[in-house]
Amino acid sequence: MSRSSSGFVAGLTAAALTAVGFLAYQASANVPDSIGKDRPKASASSSHTPGKKTDPKALPAESGKGSRVVYALESDRVWLVGPRNKVQRTFKVTPSTIDPLPGEYSVTSRSGTITGSDGVPIEHVVRFADNDGVAIGFSAAVDGSTPAPDTDKKTGGIRESRADGSAMWKFATIGQQVVVVP
Repeated sequence: MSRSSSGFVAGLTAAALTAVGFLAYQASANVPDSIGKDRPKASASSSHTPGKKTDPKALPAESGKGSRVVYALESDRVWLVGPRNKVQRTFKVTPSTIDPLPGEYSVTSRSGTITGSDGVPIEHVVRFADNDGVAIGFSAAVDGSTPAPDTDKKTGGIRESRADGSAMWKFATIGQQVVVVP
């Protein structure tokens, strides 16, 4: 009896090997010629789609996590970012003559209505940094103007529209994180 069972097992094994060989042949006959061949390497010039520009309103990638104000120096843009990294508002600002250094800050003081260092009545002042002895913060001119600052004066007021200033005032309370990126 053992003799017939070993023959039976040998027959099954041979049939299985034949079936696997046939399936392997069929698979190799249907493989595209490009499989297994070296692909051309991407050059530095082909790393992005030609003509495609990044969205200037997109939140900078290296701007932290969680609820925060992000200020990009090069684009003069601010983002108010909620707790789940969701941008609640973004807007352009007019920079001061003294910029904050890139880094992480917290809102340290606020003033409802005062006169700015340039003599302009301002509202919704949110201060977060100091550079070269000048307090730096966001504010809106009461008359709604956002003129370029006088380069002969050291000013730290980053001007925003009245609507944006109101949104900043509601969002950036004492202790709120402010991230400044290049």
